[in-house]
Amino acid sequence: MSQAVATTKMSSRGQVVIPESIRDRLGLEAGVQFAVFGQDDVVMFKVINPPSTEEYEHIRRRLRQQAREAGLKRSDIPKAVARVRGRR
Repeated sequence: MSQAVATTKMSSRGQVVIPESIRDRLGLEAGVQFAVFGQDDVVMFKVINPPSTEEYEHIRRRLRQQAREAGLKRSDIPKAVARVRGRR
């Protein structure tokens, strides 16, 4: 994997322009979403690639099967969501 290096700067509104050479190399287009990580003096952008319809269906089927095997019912969902959100 080759690396592309370029410089940019942040605007007063916190916006950063990804240089054209990087966008072209990575095939980035308007509307692409990123997860942004920061630690010490490092800021890293990771492209978020949503699953395809086929991948989503595969994941959904696996999760439903695992829920059945664990004995979970649809009525258990609100309780689980409340617990995760800290509203036990």
